[in-house]
Amino acid sequence: MDIRSLLNGPLKIRHLVLVLTIAEQGSIVSAARHLYITQPVVSRGLREVEEALGAPLFERGARGVRLTPYAEVFVDHARAVVGHLKQATQHIAELADATAGSVTVGTYVAGGNLLVPKAIALLKQQRPHVSIHVHEATPDRLINGLVTGEIDVVVGRLTAQHGEPELQQAALYHEPMEVVARVGHPVLDLGPTTLADLRNYPWVMPIAQTALRGELERAFARDGLELPEQQVDCSSTLTLRAIVAETDFLALQPHTIGAADPLLRIVDARIKGIGQTVGVTTLPDRLPSPAVALMLQCIEKVATDIRKTLPAAIRKQTRPVGSPGMP
Repeated sequence: MDIRSLLNGPLKIRHLVLVLTIAEQGSIVSAARHLYITQPVVSRGLREVEEALGAPLFERGARGVRLTPYAEVFVDHARAVVGHLKQATQHIAELADATAGSVTVGTYVAGGNLLVPKAIALLKQQRPHVSIHVHEATPDRLINGLVTGEIDVVVGRLTAQHGEPELQQAALYHEPMEVVARVGHPVLDLGPTTLADLRNYPWVMPIAQTALRGELERAFARDGLELPEQQVDCSSTLTLRAIVAETDFLALQPHTIGAADPLLRIVDARIKGIGQTVGVTTLPDRLPSPAVALMLQCIEKVATDIRKTLPAAIRKQTRPVGSPGMP
């Protein structure tokens, strides 16, 4: 399809929005309600898209619609197109007012406690009128938000991406994951401990199918140990902290969290093979707005300061990193 076909073709931006909304809402009725339009308008628009593509996008059923293989491909591309358009309108608004703008940062455990808050404070010193929004969620949801344009940059643990659109990842620093316990926990009186010692206590575990959960399970398996008998799976940083601070539960946390939290103490037990590289994730073909570019610069500056605070033994394991593609 050449540029003239796009100019005169039947597919319009509204068609992309309709298909994305139907896919997200799960039914034509819910999509119409979400978009504040009538159901016949949504149905007619969907027919127009399917006729233009020559393929059915949804299978209708009593409980809603289900994406066909054609829709799964089309929705991925539609998300990217709509995401770019959202970014374009944001950039134009910021260029019209160089003192304003907005940034949406997606984060999870690795970046949420120290890196992101300090970067926001630094940005606000320079551009107090920039609107900043922070979304905390699981990595897969954050990446989806990045693709759709709802999130500008994701900050957190870098992991290998499989089956995802092309992403640009830039490392900022590396730190170990530490076992943490409450102040006064009996495990702190044991001195150097092993996983066999720690298994006797209850654990707050990373949720299933995360990289950290897999690494912890493999660490127990290497020592020929079963997982702790008492465990709670948790993805909420605040809930995890409250459980550990008020009970005898143990948990894994980044070194910067364990060292800075007055209610927690780092247990003398280094678990081999568990660490994390903290960095930023963006889309390589999406030009950052002035506000987003400044946020990236602030993140890099704060990360440099964090690297200096890590213990010497950890710093030796951390190779210097370059600029994460910041303009």
